[in-house]
Amino acid sequence: MAFDNIIKLLSALDAVKHLKRTGWVHSNVGNNLQFSEVPEPETVASHMYRMAVLAMSLEGQIEGLSVVRAVYMCLVHDLAEAIVGDITPHCGISDEEKFERENKAIQKIASFVPVAAVGHQWIELWRDYEAQETLEAKVVKHLDKFDMIAQAFDYERKYGLDLSPFFESTKSAFTMAPFVTWDIELRKQRDQWVKDRSMGNK
Repeated sequence: MAFDNIIKLLSALDAVKHLKRTGWVHSNVGNNLQFSEVPEPETVASHMYRMAVLAMSLEGQIEGLSVVRAVYMCLVHDLAEAIVGDITPHCGISDEEKFERENKAIQKIASFVPVAAVGHQWIELWRDYEAQETLEAKVVKHLDKFDMIAQAFDYERKYGLDLSPFFESTKSAFTMAPFVTWDIELRKQRDQWVKDRSMGNK
């Protein structure tokens, strides 16, 4: 029955709504996997939602960009994690194995969509993001990285943490407008915050 599939789809969405993003739960220090100090890690769903809203704000800023497609892509790019979890480079799983697991997962989730053609569109959006060949895929990748460092800065200010590795790993991640400017401005704010903090200011 179609409604049974709606329930299954809701279950998948519930999973990402509560699935904490791996990078905030634990981090790789040297060769050891250690628990992070972030008390309230964001979830996969909240990450995708914030990316989608940021994508909406890009209307008229990037020539040739389909904002609607970018928003859709933001909302499905991590959806496979409802089944396979949030796999990071520190999980000991190859890129090929990660792709295979997530490819199967997104196909399963898409099969719950009442209209098959729409489900196929979700798969195509996910694969487009993974291939990183279209403008929308590249924009969404930039949004993914920017949301991560913005979230890291939020956590640093809120909890008094030092999450420098997230900034160091994204030094050359931004290559297109307006993300280059966003990155520069965010790092300026963070540098000032670090300076003020070292001087005992808040």
